[in-house]
Amino acid sequence: MAQSIAIASGKGGVGKTSISVNLALVLRQLGSRVTLLDADFGTANAHILMGQNLRPRIDKTLLADGSANDALSTSAHGVNILSGGSAALDLLDLKKNERLQLIRNLESLSDETDYLIVDTPAGASDATLSFVAAADRVVLVVVGEPTSFMDAYTIVKAAHLEHGVRSFSVVVNMASSAQEAQRHFDHFLAIALRFLDVELTYLGHLPMSLPLRRSVVARRPLMANPADAKGVEAEAFRSIAQKLLKAPVNKSSGIRFFLDTMEKES
Repeated sequence: MAQSIAIASGKGGVGKTSISVNLALVLRQLGSRVTLLDADFGTANAHILMGQNLRPRIDKTLLADGSANDALSTSAHGVNILSGGSAALDLLDLKKNERLQLIRNLESLSDETDYLIVDTPAGASDATLSFVAAADRVVLVVVGEPTSFMDAYTIVKAAHLEHGVRSFSVVVNMASSAQEAQRHFDHFLAIALRFLDVELTYLGHLPMSLPLRRSVVARRPLMANPADAKGVEAEAFRSIAQKLLKAPVNKSSGIRFFLDTMEKES
């Protein structure tokens, strides 16, 4: 049964898209069929980080005909990509009903995808919250800055109070050590639990890394070649992916990316 994972961040510049791309590659290398949806429509760049020169394949016709299969592009690394690209200006301001229709139309991918990874727009916009609420698992990317914590907290609060999302996973990026990353997570956890009845799962951290930075500039994801992925960054991505697949799953009553088995049988 297909599962969906939304990757979100309270602010831009924290490495959310790079993490989305590399986690997609790790899951593919583990033998899963993976689709990466770059949901930052109009300014999508996940395909660029993956080194793919793709023409935009998502447009508003997808909302009308209900078929996502024709919009898929396959990367050289075996991950399917759904991207509006930077030229898909008609997707910049989707209405609520259009976003929900897009989410429902992705059901057509359920028989050929094990994991749908959704790289959401940064911030707590209506679009981001729609994708977060529709996902089985939600990953928040934070860095050790007060603005990152508070902006991520805004997503948690809005998703919980407005959509009933209770379980969130957290990745701390650009940490100088495991101890520092743990402190950042503990601080963020204390903020969230002080006011909200939510569950936060710590997936781990990624270091402040020159190889990661170089991989972004070179448009070659760190996890693109398993034989070359041997450093602490690669081990971190593998560990995060394994913990993510064991993280709690949200069961909200709203529109979701994939119907669960009981819904399909009813």
